[in-house]
Amino acid sequence: MNNTTLQLKIKQRLNKLASNDYDNIECWQIVEAFNKAQIQWVRRQIIGLNVERQGDEQTTRKIDDLQNLLKEIPFPVVKKHLYVESNSLPADYLQFKRISADAKKDCCKDPSDLAIIFIAEEQNVPILLQDSLKKPSFEWGETFCTIVGDKIRIYTNNEFDIDNPHLMYYREPVKIQLAGCVDPYTLTTSAADVICEFQDNITEILIDDAVKILAGDIESMNQYTIANNSSESNT
Repeated sequence: MNNTTLQLKIKQRLNKLASNDYDNIECWQIVEAFNKAQIQWVRRQIIGLNVERQGDEQTTRKIDDLQNLLKEIPFPVVKKHLYVESNSLPADYLQFKRISADAKKDCCKDPSDLAIIFIAEEQNVPILLQDSLKKPSFEWGETFCTIVGDKIRIYTNNEFDIDNPHLMYYREPVKIQLAGCVDPYTLTTSAADVICEFQDNITEILIDDAVKILAGDIESMNQYTIANNSSESNT
């Protein structure tokens, strides 16, 4: 969906297509509200039914909706005591998905695939390192990782080395921009349009979410209620 259509739809749902009433919506407000709506929508899709269950792959529809945000990158690591540590997480990082890597040991010529690298709570690290069923194991191809200080730690217990680590994660959606629109926070002017990267059917839901944000800002409760009901019905 192009940005002209997007703006028209937002103003239409706010009943401001041709009005000059007490609250004219400026372009930067539309950009800010829509970009905020994107982040909120993605986080809702990922969290699932409750805090204990991830929702990003509950249905084929969610897989289709979110697959373009999945990104896999290699990352260098530095060896530390009991683990290896990555550089800072990517700037567009939003949500952890999984890590893959190989294990190397002097006794073996070729690296061995780590079949299981599960993410663990940092407070449980001492327990996991002593647990015979969950501690890092070259023979079983298993270990665990944690995220601390914007960095990833893959634990080895000094039993093997990590080779060829890759991080798969959900990145942040691309922020839309409207050509010629001045950002009041940075005072920069957008040189060109950047359109929403999602399919039109998702963009329609995001428009309702953006309208809800704008309607709340200007205390337009009728429009807020209508947009809220629409977005909840189509999430």
